[in-house]
Amino acid sequence: MPTEKEYGLKENCGVAGIYNHRNSSEIIYLSLFSLQHRGQESCGIVVCDGKKVHIKKGMGTVSDVFKEGDISALKGSFGIGHVRYSTTGSSSVKNIQPFFAEYQGKPYAIAHNGNIVNSAILREKLEKRGSIFQTTLDTEVLMHLITVSRKKTFREKLIDALYKLKGAFAFVILTSDSIIAVKDPWDFRPLCLGKIGDSYLVASESCAFDLTGAEYIRELSPGEILTINEKGLDSVYIPPQKISRCIFEFIYFARPDSNIFGVSVYNARKRLGERLADEFPYEGDIVVPIPDSGNIAALGFSQKRGIPFEMGIVRNHYVGRTFIQPFQVSREISVKVKLNPIKEVVKDKNVIVIEDSIVRGTTSRLRIRNLRDAGAKKIFMGVSCPPIRYPCFYGIDFPFREELIAGRYNTEKIAKEIGVDGLYYLSLDGMLSAIGLSESEFCNACFTGRYNVKNNGFSGKEQFECDRK
Repeated sequence: MPTEKEYGLKENCGVAGIYNHRNSSEIIYLSLFSLQHRGQESCGIVVCDGKKVHIKKGMGTVSDVFKEGDISALKGSFGIGHVRYSTTGSSSVKNIQPFFAEYQGKPYAIAHNGNIVNSAILREKLEKRGSIFQTTLDTEVLMHLITVSRKKTFREKLIDALYKLKGAFAFVILTSDSIIAVKDPWDFRPLCLGKIGDSYLVASESCAFDLTGAEYIRELSPGEILTINEKGLDSVYIPPQKISRCIFEFIYFARPDSNIFGVSVYNARKRLGERLADEFPYEGDIVVPIPDSGNIAALGFSQKRGIPFEMGIVRNHYVGRTFIQPFQVSREISVKVKLNPIKEVVKDKNVIVIEDSIVRGTTSRLRIRNLRDAGAKKIFMGVSCPPIRYPCFYGIDFPFREELIAGRYNTEKIAKEIGVDGLYYLSLDGMLSAIGLSESEFCNACFTGRYNVKNNGFSGKEQFECDRK
């Protein structure tokens, strides 16, 4: 059986949808622009006017794909959109979302954030039954499960299909007359509801509402299937499972001006820095964040320890996020031009550098080297999460343990590898208490190796080892 790596299914993306707005494509465009940090490789919008479906998709960022006139040509009062990043092997035109298909004479489109861990098994079974796949997306599996269901209505078929899925999924689905938002019963990925006038919006993060002037209403519940059409809002539920919200959303992915899972990302990151300050064993002259995701934790650290906060590193905002680029070579080139130390700030100083996380170690090594070259006397690094030692199977791009520097080395060895004089990771208890939700509400598998969703009788760690053999 092919492994999920061969199918190239690891992805973490941004989704958005709106119902009942005369400028639906414009609202979706602005929402995707706000969610651009969640994926930069491809994007797409599908809108419907009740009779015809209009589609625009392409490789690149939102501003790259949608040129003048494209938005006005996408006519319809409801639609969905998607921004995507992928891993090596799945970055191609055929995999651009939203995924579109026609079934029994009606149009359907699906945008997906997350990763279905049993998709390879489901795909193999569907292919044996005669299903022909157009893409390598795990998203397409859902559409095929719907078509083979023996239930009568589309919603019944959808529910029947969703019961077969395991893992992380936040779907936004377009039908000929509705928008349907779906949250997995483990609550892995954020998905929220908003309103603008008489129109309802859904999006991965609440920051997508700010640019459009929409009002944030609430986070969808675990297992919720929310249908939005001319009748209004109607929810049904898959029974919730063990709540496993992705804690990495707070650490890295979500924008600080978002509210996800009912918690302010800004406040959570600041508390992470404050807790790190309580635990950090080193002293320094200044606190310098790694822009941009380390900024808020560094501010909390600085205020708690009473050490001056300095923007000792300047970010070139015209270089994309290095972590979500798929190829190692492009990561290293981007890091070299993305962040530049300010010599006047760091020269002859003992610098405490605050980083949100260390994944592969490539970017950290280059950043520390640049700080040394700029004249820093000593460099101590604080990381506002524990060491990432285990692969993620639920939508974050670190699927193999050998790719993770903390999966291979202890903290002392990592410090030597990246070139710092001292390295400290926030404790697991410190991280959990800082977020403001209970430990039982989070997935911590990338730190602990304890996977809450099993695949074919294996835990994620066991499946990883099995797939490697």
